[in-house]
Amino acid sequence: MRVRHAAYIALPVAAILLGLSPAAAKTIRVEPGGVDANEKLQEALILAEPGDVVELAPGRWTLTDGLSLDVANVTLRGAGIDDQNGSILDFSGQQGAGEGLLVTSDDVFLTDFAVLNTKGDGIKSKGADRIVYHQLRVEWTAGPKETNGAYGIYPVESTDVLVNRVVVRGASDAGIYVGQSKNIVVRDSIATENVAGIEIENSYDADVHDNIATKNTGGILVFDLPSLPMQGGHNVRVFDNIVSDNNTPNFAPKGNIVASVPAGTGVLVMANRNVEISGNIFDENGTANVMIVGYRYEHKDPKYQPLPKAIVVADNLHGRAGYAPAFPGGAEIAAALGGSIPPVLWDGAGDAVVNDAVGVLSLNLPDVSMPQSDAKPSPADLSGDAPAALPGVRLPESMEARIR
Repeated sequence: MRVRHAAYIALPVAAILLGLSPAAAKTIRVEPGGVDANEKLQEALILAEPGDVVELAPGRWTLTDGLSLDVANVTLRGAGIDDQNGSILDFSGQQGAGEGLLVTSDDVFLTDFAVLNTKGDGIKSKGADRIVYHQLRVEWTAGPKETNGAYGIYPVESTDVLVNRVVVRGASDAGIYVGQSKNIVVRDSIATENVAGIEIENSYDADVHDNIATKNTGGILVFDLPSLPMQGGHNVRVFDNIVSDNNTPNFAPKGNIVASVPAGTGVLVMANRNVEISGNIFDENGTANVMIVGYRYEHKDPKYQPLPKAIVVADNLHGRAGYAPAFPGGAEIAAALGGSIPPVLWDGAGDAVVNDAVGVLSLNLPDVSMPQSDAKPSPADLSGDAPAALPGVRLPESMEARIR
């Protein structure tokens, strides 16, 4: 009854005009097992109509092909995410290199199932507005490997995105990645043993809070990159997270932008603007708890702005950091400073305010065309008046109602 009520709340106007109603919604239950597991599940996703629930019974699906959903206002609901009693979509034998599940429709609710060992991304949604990822697990069970899929949870080109209570492990790029999207909340989730735990890229208005990012190469990334349709990433709040022990050696394939993230990075802001990092607990990040850098790679995008702007770091708790800096020259700098560098590392580009009671090290590279090897490190005082606080993200009530 709860799901049908939630589906009614989120029912698109177009569905109402077509004569659909909550009474017409149905539950399509799919059982695991059999050589036709792929066909049964894909058929259910094709036959679903707006308002329907596709229900995954407990058990393990052995799948060889990716799945897709392009019907609006559908709930895909399993029995849980644990291996013993949950609904497990196992793609260990996947033939192609695509994602496990691709969603291209609006008002979709994904909840209570696990996706394992996809050749490509775990769960991807593209152009899917008001999508909710809730109580999901995406994992590559052999741990960190370059051959793992790039992204675990992967919404792109969307407005209104909620990632809530998901667990992602082993992604060779980012465990939870939201790109080229607007109005985003990522909360109450765990990202571990990925290259990037959580990444917000080229997006506007995002709240990342109450998550645990641990044992990744970099815990939380906020990037803006050139040559993408949506640029000028801004208004990102990273708050009340636990960001600890992100020292896993970088296992991203060569050529990926995240392959440059130093092991031991807590939060890394690159070329974004209006970013608040506050109320987080940092500990045991060997390079730095917080890094603020410009984009220092060649590009041919005349509209791209490579400098970070209006970055605020305040009211965080800082444990041990900077004892094993993994960027070029980092070990020598740490030795010259008595064995470690300060918890906040800034390359010197753009502007930032740091009001935490910790040291800040500047590499004094104000010109983003300068190579990092030309660094002239020195202590920096970035304290000062912060810009006005960013407003919090508010998602449509219909999205919040679906997880109650």
